[in-house]
Amino acid sequence: MSDVLRVGNASGFYGDRFTAWREMLDGGELDVLTGDYLAELTMLILGRDRLRDPSLGYAKTFLRQLEGCLGTALDRGVRLVTNAGGLNPAGLAAAIGSLADRLGLTVRVGYVEGDALARPDALTANAYLGAYGIAACLDGGADVVVTGRVTDASLVVGPAIARFGWGRDDLDALAGATVAGHLVECGAQVTGGNFSFFTELPDGGRRPGFPVAELHPDGSCVITKHPGTGGAVTVETVTAQLLYEVGGPAYLGPDVVTRLDTVELGADGPDRVRVSGVRGTPPPGTLKVGVNNLGGFRNSMTFVLCGLDIPAKAALVRGQVEAAVGTEGLEFVLARTDHADAVDTEAASSLLHVHLRDGDKARAGRAFSAAAVELALASYPGCTLTTLPGDATPYGVFTADAVPQDAVPHVAVLPSGERVPIPPPAHTAGPPDGPAPAVDPTDGTTPAADPPADRPTRRAPLGELVGARSGDKGGDANLGVWARTDATWSWLRGWLTTARLRELLPETAPLTVQRYELPNLRAVNFVVRGLLGQGVAASTRFDPQAKALGELLRSRLVDLPAELTPGPDSPPGGPDSAAGGAMPGEGR
Repeated sequence: MSDVLRVGNASGFYGDRFTAWREMLDGGELDVLTGDYLAELTMLILGRDRLRDPSLGYAKTFLRQLEGCLGTALDRGVRLVTNAGGLNPAGLAAAIGSLADRLGLTVRVGYVEGDALARPDALTANAYLGAYGIAACLDGGADVVVTGRVTDASLVVGPAIARFGWGRDDLDALAGATVAGHLVECGAQVTGGNFSFFTELPDGGRRPGFPVAELHPDGSCVITKHPGTGGAVTVETVTAQLLYEVGGPAYLGPDVVTRLDTVELGADGPDRVRVSGVRGTPPPGTLKVGVNNLGGFRNSMTFVLCGLDIPAKAALVRGQVEAAVGTEGLEFVLARTDHADAVDTEAASSLLHVHLRDGDKARAGRAFSAAAVELALASYPGCTLTTLPGDATPYGVFTADAVPQDAVPHVAVLPSGERVPIPPPAHTAGPPDGPAPAVDPTDGTTPAADPPADRPTRRAPLGELVGARSGDKGGDANLGVWARTDATWSWLRGWLTTARLRELLPETAPLTVQRYELPNLRAVNFVVRGLLGQGVAASTRFDPQAKALGELLRSRLVDLPAELTPGPDSPPGGPDSAAGGAMPGEGR
């Protein structure tokens, strides 16, 4: 048995690159290939599918992808692990068996169930299970393992448990594998996708390859990708993904609490980053539960306001729409995209987005959109809309809950049909104490936030010195910011306070903001509570998943210390060390 387990990823979400499964199987050596299809929004979509047809509830795309590469995986001994089972892992497992029969293949399929909870008042309610059910299926001889709602990292942790035989008390190893799983779960986001400094990538970020984690028996790993694929794996691309959709340093999971403030990253050659030093503590006694409900119906219409008197034009529309349909559930958002003295209509225009949410489908539907269109000849000068009248669509509301670990019947169904109960961890702990909202420099315990008066500064975008990545967790958003050099980190951790963030991003000002430091990554992470309201499906925000929040912050003009220069640290001992892999023109 090899002391290295090579786990690739071929899907970061439902709708990711269709050809990735084939690319990963053909591109290089693998032991396991995973696919992550589930997100909070995806569970809502699958719940609506199941309402129409109870036999559905799984990611149908996976079956189409599997059709072209199941034989290859079997021939090469690559085992497949996916959460594409969604709300119906047994149904997807049966469909895979039927597909194999049609293709003349023999496949052993195992699946994990027990995450679905009986909540009559919910469209979907699913506990986030851990990795030991996946491991049991692999130990039972499965070629393909299908799950429902497990934590994303479990898709990697499960195969590592099966390979290395980790028990419940191997917390550091489990934590290391959890980091590996978190790094590869979003596919190309760790190989240069959505990367702040994409212009520095060898291919300009045009087609990043999908990632591979090389796991070791102690839980450490190397993140890499297949030779010849695009993008890059560097300490910075790995840092960016490590900061994605996380909260404090204590990263809670069903099998282990992973201490993100212990993660150490280092270059291991071109397109190779070593991840080590990760420490784990006992998991909580509860499991997170994601609950989706239908919240009602929504509709939107957008007015184009051109030229002069834009605030007055917006006020006129507001009064007219409210008079037509009433004020309940209406939201008006004016995007000032206009430029003074513009030479074309688009550059001279702003957009007024009008949203309506209501439990009454008729009011949110044509009654609203037709009322907006009827203003075309009876409103402000130059009145026009970008949208046609249409019906309302249902929207969902996401909430998070928790249940005791021992209240969930976690079961692995082996290829033989044997049902193996997965007991909860024997040792659990309460919520980690940890450096809760970590040191905020406004409390005087870190260097002063503002440079001395005689320290020269230059006015420039913050993003010249720092990278960022942001994302969503229910109604909350996270925003991770990392410094590219030690000198920039020394400045950033004292300068970027919660108060400063509120100044730079005014929409965060009325909200609860928690700030955490991750010195090993030269990073700070902010959690903005309630920025996304009732979750992605219900949000009317222009950026409903907060994916661009980090880039908005990086674009803000601030007074940067003049001595700090853009670019990563000059690496000690060679050009690959600090960058974590080949820079443009190297190693390709």
